[in-house]
Amino acid sequence: MFTGIIQEIGTIASLPPGGMVINAGKILDGIEPGASIAVNGVCQTVTARTASSFSVDVMPETLKRTNLGTLRIGDKVNLERPLTLGGEIGGHLVQGHIDDTGQVMSVNKDGESMIMRFKAPEELMPYIVEKGFIAVDGTSLTVVEKDRASFSVSIVGYTRDNTILAERKPGDTVNLEVDIIGKYAVESTRAPGSGITAEFLQEHGFLVN
Repeated sequence: MFTGIIQEIGTIASLPPGGMVINAGKILDGIEPGASIAVNGVCQTVTARTASSFSVDVMPETLKRTNLGTLRIGDKVNLERPLTLGGEIGGHLVQGHIDDTGQVMSVNKDGESMIMRFKAPEELMPYIVEKGFIAVDGTSLTVVEKDRASFSVSIVGYTRDNTILAERKPGDTVNLEVDIIGKYAVESTRAPGSGITAEFLQEHGFLVN
């Protein structure tokens, strides 16, 4: 579990077959192989580390379903270590399981903030609610407004300065993870027999074989 509060911006150092090496700093303190780190909101397992970088293996399915497959050497990424028991939840509960990708539609200034609008897949829109949470590239954000195919968020100065969202432009692909509470709420209102099941809980990381 993560909180969507980005702790550092890393840089892609190299892209060996089936993996990536990411330059980072403070987030590496105490990190050992086997630990989890969210990269643009995607939960990844550290396979090796040095004093200034860490390595992860990236499954082909992950490359297809997230924007990790579009990364190039030198690209910046959002990084977050997992939530610890008893730790502060500054954002919201984020699993690191990307639901789908979306596209930046527009970026506009709003005083000291930015209003960003994202196109989202039709199947995700029922889980996106005004004033609710959503993680974009792993960043916990509050939905300002939505329509049938898109939603907008407000990016405050701190988030702009401490995540990669300020560098996003129209047409860019972003990772989307909707609020798990929203998933439960929608599933619980479906027809009998189609609500929360053991399979649903397992798919979303709450049960293991």
